[in-house]
Amino acid sequence: MNSTFKALSDPTRRKILELLKDEDLIAGDIAKHFDISKPSISHHLSILKNANLVLSEKVGQNIYYSLNTTAFQEIVKWLFNFREEK
Repeated sequence: MNSTFKALSDPTRRKILELLKDEDLIAGDIAKHFDISKPSISHHLSILKNANLVLSEKVGQNIYYSLNTTAFQEIVKWLFNFREEK
């Protein structure tokens, strides 16, 4: 869970997740939304993958990135454990 929250703490990574919520994208398409280098985008994607928030799938020469919805369900479940039961 620590790597998840560390990954979510960065605004660039949060924006990447927002982009992936609508569709699966390759790194080059993600990079078009930022004023940072492609290696930096790759680094952010690596952190998101290591935190299990993003999945990758190689299709031909491209790697498509998508949200790992299971990981987000686990985060929400964890957060809901803090609400008070009545």
